[in-house]
Amino acid sequence: MKPVQPDEALSAIVGATPLPRGELTKKLWDYIKKHGLQDPAKKTLINADEALKKVFNGKGQVTMFEMTKLVSGHVK
Repeated sequence: MKPVQPDEALSAIVGATPLPRGELTKKLWDYIKKHGLQDPAKKTLINADEALKKVFNGKGQVTMFEMTKLVSGHVK
């Protein structure tokens, strides 16, 4: 897969080097799990910390599907 370049907001989470989309998604999930951001009651929801709010356009909580769409707006 062709590497994509994360923008500044996403780089704070996954790093600044270009990554294949699959690797980017893996690093994003590693971050979510490490910081306990998956909603314990409803696993399809992601609770944003300050770094993720920048990627999620200011939203405090998004679904997994919405997350994929929002992340796509932060890669070149």
